Amino acid sequence: MAESTAARQWGRQADVAAPVFHNSYTHLPDRFFARPGANTVSAPKLIRINRPLAAQLGLSADWLESSDGIAMLAGNSFPAGAEPVALAYAGHQFGNFVPQLGDGRALLVGEIIDTLGKRRDLQLKGSGRTQFSRGGDGRAAVGPVLREYVVSEAMAALGIPTTHTLAAVLTGETVYRETPVPGAVLTRVAASHIRIGTFQYFAAREDLEAIRLLADHAIGRHFPDLAKCDQPYLALLEQVIAVQADLVARWMLVGFIHGVMNTDNMTISGETIDYGPCAFIDEYDPAKVFSSIDRQGRYAYANQPGIAVWNLARFAETLLPIIHEDQDEAMRFAEEALKRFQATYDETFHRGWGRKLGLLAEQEGDLQLIGDLLRVMARNRADFPLTFRGLATEIEGTAGDSGVRRLFADPKEFDDWATRWRLRLAEESAFPAERRQVMLSTNPRYIPRNHRIEAVIKAAVEGADFRPFEELLDVVVRPFDEQPERSDYALPPREDERVLQTFCGT
Repeated sequence: MAESTAARQWGRQADVAAPVFHNSYTHLPDRFFARPGANTVSAPKLIRINRPLAAQLGLSADWLESSDGIAMLAGNSFPAGAEPVALAYAGHQFGNFVPQLGDGRALLVGEIIDTLGKRRDLQLKGSGRTQFSRGGDGRAAVGPVLREYVVSEAMAALGIPTTHTLAAVLTGETVYRETPVPGAVLTRVAASHIRIGTFQYFAAREDLEAIRLLADHAIGRHFPDLAKCDQPYLALLEQVIAVQADLVARWMLVGFIHGVMNTDNMTISGETIDYGPCAFIDEYDPAKVFSSIDRQGRYAYANQPGIAVWNLARFAETLLPIIHEDQDEAMRFAEEALKRFQATYDETFHRGWGRKLGLLAEQEGDLQLIGDLLRVMARNRADFPLTFRGLATEIEGTAGDSGVRRLFADPKEFDDWATRWRLRLAEESAFPAERRQVMLSTNPRYIPRNHRIEAVIKAAVEGADFRPFEELLDVVVRPFDEQPERSDYALPPREDERVLQTFCGT
């Protein structure tokens, strides 16, 4: 009730006032975070405010665009009530455990109560060094900031749980990576920044009190009904498994590759977080890897569900001491919980694939039909989004000389599959128009293709030109609309435009 009242009071003053921050995380003991000193930048300049998101948060976009607002977004100064902290966490990075990571270039400014009464974190990325920087400069380059802005908002438009980007600002300073590039700060909004790695940080220190405090905080923040359960910590594990299984299935349905599925990049809330070397598949390849540092293919597209289970097993290990005093019993409960990942994943995955193919009632043999199409696509290097979007136009026709079959190196392979697909469609009574609408609202026409993002970054870095960024963003936040004036954005890259690797940018 208190949060709802605060939200209503904030709504009346949002057009004139600075944000009102709440800080539940800083009520935890000091060992959960660090309080960095000042990290000001010389000449902050606004790139963009996400006005629709500001409205959802009950924030004044006009204030955010003011000098005081830009100073906050750059990390130069903060309104009263803000308590900037860097969060402590650990993590398995490419399978290797690092006992201390933490926010080395990020600050949790505080928490906002949005217009629905929900608590949301406001975090700055690239705001400067913290106690967790490990020798880094704590800054962000403009390229990764623009990438995260575009991809996070595209994911939200696709209906995939994700952190959001509220703003991006230039710092007026140069950061040094492979070459000198403009510095920038991104403002990230999340349900929270509690990660599997946060629990691992305290488990590595055998700090049972902290694990219990963190679990209680996570339950209160994200799953308050679990506090009533007989075994609330086991219920927390089960809930996190469920939201992560659903999330990864949704990634797979749109051809998204996270790139760095380390345990410190998996949230308890089930939101996608940390858009580093991520990308969407153009031509379908289940072994596709984009990350420049994933040389063994650990986080390849097809490996993502298995990696999610591995990460969740690490989360379960941190909770064993508080799940049950008998560790054999705790292990048995955790193992049973982990087995449920597959059922939740399959439910989202199978339902989603049915909608992508216009199959509105699941039948035996559908998985074989789906798997056969993916195998044909892989052999023929067919474009992932264009293939599924194009199938919606095939509902009433025959294979003939359709646009879809031209995506396949051997169109006859598509024709053979499409014959079976049409026979399967004929077994349902749905009207073609109804089926087509389902497919068009499920299969995006526009995704943030990697070559488009790289073009945006190049324009910003080399010419301080943010018009390509604005245009790409406008396209991908309406992924299911036809947008005929922007049809080029739906096309895969030419051979000379292909981007084979993406970089973390830290």
